[in-house]
Parts: sequence; C-alpha cells; structure tokens
Amino acid sequence: MQKAIIIGATSGIGQEVARILVQQGWHIGIAGRRKEALHALQTTAPDRIVTEQLDVTEETATLHLHNLIEKLGGMDLFFLSSGVGHQNRDLQPDIELNTARTNVEGFTRMVTAAFNYFKEKGSGHIAVISSIAGTKGLGVAPAYSATKRFQNTYIEALAQLARMQHLDIHFTDIRPGFVATDLLKSGKYPMLMKADRVAQHIIKALREKRRVVVIDGRYRVLVFFWRMIPRWLWERLPITN
Repeated sequence: MQKAIIIGATSGIGQEVARILVQQGWHIGIAGRRKEALHALQTTAPDRIVTEQLDVTEETATLHLHNLIEKLGGMDLFFLSSGVGHQNRDLQPDIELNTARTNVEGFTRMVTAAFNYFKEKGSGHIAVISSIAGTKGLGVAPAYSATKRFQNTYIEALAQLARMQHLDIHFTDIRPGFVATDLLKSGKYPMLMKADRVAQHIIKALREKRRVVVIDGRYRVLVFFWRMIPRWLWERLPITN
C-alpha cells in the first residue's frame, strides 16, 4: 500500500493530485489551512483519506505533519503544493514579506521535516511545486520569482546532501507555467493551463521519479529561450503582464 502526504490539498494543483492518487489506489494524508475543504475531499474516499489542518508558516506545522503521518500509518511520498504569489509592481513590503514567509520559511520548515523523516525511515520521495518563475527575476513579481529560485536551489542542495549521506531519497522539482488557480487570481498571465491537466503531467513525473519537470511543452520552449537571454538584455525587457 502506497502512502502519500499532500500539503496544500485544499485547492488547485494539490487537490487535483490528491484526487488522482486516490483513484490510483493510494492512501493519502491531506493538509491545509481550510478545514472544511479538507473534510469535503475526505468524504470522497473516507477509507483512504485522513486529514490534518495546518499552516506552513506556523512553527507547529511540523507537529501537525507528524500527526498526519501517524494517522496515515507512514509516508512514502511527500508532496508540497503550498505557496503564495502576487504581482507587486508597487513593491508593497507586506506582500513581499508574506511571500517569503510562505515560500521560503514555510517551504523550508516542511521540506526539512520530510527529509529527516525519510532519513530515519531509510527511503522516500520528496516532490515540490516550484515554478518556471524561478528561472529569471520577474520585475512584476520580485518576491515570487526570487522565492521560487530559492526552492529550486534548496531541492538541488538536498539532493546532493542525500547522495553525500548515501540516502535513498528521490526528489522531484515540478516547475509549472501559469496555472488557472486561486494563486494567480491577482493578475493577468499568458498561456494559462488547467489544474487537472497539470496534475496528470505531475502524476507521470512522480511515477517516473523525474528530478526536474517543466510543465508543459510550451513552457519548456519558453524556459529554454529565457535561459539564453543575457542579463543586460533581460533587465531591459518590457514585461507588462
């Protein structure tokens, strides 16, 4: 019996991934801030879903994570889909700091807890939703793009650390383009993808234990060309979306 913990399962990509895993026979533990949304998802498969309310920005989040693991009876896959993002051309400090609080502090809190659990267990799989926004600094969303770069680098460092310590821990850094979820309701974004379609790509990547996956093909092309743009030119591009 395969067991997965999904943090950020109350909406969007995390919720869609949870639905598919249950359909495929997984037993899952779901967590998020909205208790009613967790309960609604649990009612779809009460014999295979357990829940725990948590907020990744709070210090108690790791305690709730371990409670959820105990309820589930173990964990083989840790899937982190909690994150925030805003366009912030006016550079309002509270928006930037709140983004860092969730995407850096909360991310680090949960991923290190999962790493240490798998280290003690002897094996496991850590998967996170980051973003193609980590490829370049986006002037319309400074904190969002910077925190996503942090996530990319942090997972890369943990993958190296696992090898240094001879640990059987796999890592998957999932980098979607723009997805039509509540996360992006604060601005206009091109080439929006549907969350259910993105989740299907993610499930395939998890099954294959891919290290890094950019979703989808259009964004793979976009990222390829983004990487080729020199810094002096990138900083002069009129990004208006």
